[in-house]
Amino acid sequence: MPALPDLPLSVLDLSPIVEGGTVADALRHSLDLARHAERWGYRRYWVAEHHNMPGIASAATSVVIGHIAAGTSRIRVGSGGIMLPNHAPLVIAEQFGTLEALYPGRIDLGLGRAPGTDPRTITALRRDPRSRGTEFPELQKELRAFFQPVVPGQTVQAVPGAGARVPIWLLGSSDFSARLAGELGLPFAAAGHFSPDNLLAGLAAYRDNFQPSAALAAPCAMVGLTVIAGDTDAEAQRLATSQQQAIVNLFRGRPTRLPTTVDSLEGTLTEEDISGVQSFMRLAVIGGPDTVRRKLDALIAQTQPDELIVNAMIHDHAARLHSYELLSLVSRG
Repeated sequence: MPALPDLPLSVLDLSPIVEGGTVADALRHSLDLARHAERWGYRRYWVAEHHNMPGIASAATSVVIGHIAAGTSRIRVGSGGIMLPNHAPLVIAEQFGTLEALYPGRIDLGLGRAPGTDPRTITALRRDPRSRGTEFPELQKELRAFFQPVVPGQTVQAVPGAGARVPIWLLGSSDFSARLAGELGLPFAAAGHFSPDNLLAGLAAYRDNFQPSAALAAPCAMVGLTVIAGDTDAEAQRLATSQQQAIVNLFRGRPTRLPTTVDSLEGTLTEEDISGVQSFMRLAVIGGPDTVRRKLDALIAQTQPDELIVNAMIHDHAARLHSYELLSLVSRG
């Protein structure tokens, strides 16, 4: 497996809507980050489907992918991911078939099975609130069939979509999708950025169950991590307070726009808050360049990924750009 200097890096962007900002600001900043990431050598730029979240602007994920792809020229753009049980497979095949026709060879389709929202919004999405994603294997099978060339007698086809060469990734925070990705011979993206306790088990399930396919001859695992880099450890820790506050608000059932940074959270959080944040961000890499390099080297040795996809929820856009730039420099040794 490659060491950090040889490991491809990608961006996972939740298109954060920050306190004092607007949705338009968030989408403009996402495009700006994508353009910088392209220049800095990042391989992919993925956006994620979340609903009814005041701090996330990427709910219409396919639309945002088109926005990013139109404003860049080389970087792959995709979903991290589309929550397939929220949608009819035919519609997703048409959307991504359209994106692939517009931006050939640059579109990725990452699929998840979680709703990406709260129980009431699940109902608003016309999804069965009792569902636990058990229908996901059949849905992805149906979706993949729509991407195949049309056969004689086929009465329903995806136009665009049929015959489109859109790479499909399965995403997961447990071993369900990991095992399925392995059995199907598809690439797998593990959600270490929000499910650290299940990361190693998911990767093991994927690799242990991998069967070669037309898509892949060998396992291909991408690990998602939170990485917040600053010029110093202290500055990175200050930048991380925005995400830490957002996590606390989410746990309390009151999600908000991404809060501004503060010098210290001391005195504002309960012991339960602190424990929850520490557990959620247990694998987060936060620090200056030397700290980031040391922590990433340790995580790479532990997880043996083929690629890293990095999320950084930072309130100040210039600081978020700087974090990704520092990481790109660190990755080059």
